[in-house]
Amino acid sequence: MSLPIFYLDTPAGKGAFLTLPEEASRHIVQVLRMKTGERIRLADGRGQLLVAAITDDHKKKCTVQVLEAASVTPPARRISIGISLLKNNSRLEWFLEKATEIGVTEIIPLLCERTERQHFRHDRMNSILISAMLQSQQAWLPVLHEPVAFPQLFRLEDIGKIPQRLIAHCEPAEKQSLTAIPGSDTRLLLIGPEGDFTPEEIALALEHGFVPVSLGETRLRTETAGVVAAALLKMGSPGQ
Repeated sequence: MSLPIFYLDTPAGKGAFLTLPEEASRHIVQVLRMKTGERIRLADGRGQLLVAAITDDHKKKCTVQVLEAASVTPPARRISIGISLLKNNSRLEWFLEKATEIGVTEIIPLLCERTERQHFRHDRMNSILISAMLQSQQAWLPVLHEPVAFPQLFRLEDIGKIPQRLIAHCEPAEKQSLTAIPGSDTRLLLIGPEGDFTPEEIALALEHGFVPVSLGETRLRTETAGVVAAALLKMGSPGQ
């Protein structure tokens, strides 16, 4: 059986002693009933994986000593998804969870013309990503941006450097199937709100080099479209 894994928000090296947060301590000591000498794993979301032994099984301030430290290289394929905020928070949280499990590397919440909800708790949403990262046994946490107004997206310094920029929309226009587009190791895809992007937003994206794509023959909810896009981008190979 693999060792249970927990989140570590600071880097640590072999031999270091760490005091874990109360929530993790309670889970280790009271839920898992682990004792001094037993081992756990720690991931910092930036590629560091540690194996540590419990040195004090205190239910509020469990301490551990790092026995092994290893680094995991970043994913070769970098997938960024810009997605509109949703009126129903649970649906956005579902997307964040599944996108993390699939292996998305960057998520940009968008404030579009037709976005209904504009309240965003970054700490809450980031905790969803952390839980999904640990559940899926990964070492890298997706970068979660603060929400950005759609026109401001194109002013972000790194956006123009992404080799393949895509936008999925439902307007009647010539679009390529996402599965038919030759791939790239670094890709960004935009997903609009339930009412879709406005024609003006689509035109703005096209002006900045975004290619319009289709995710299939059916109209998908925003969060479903995000997950479908994440899976297709992750599975697609460069040149295919």
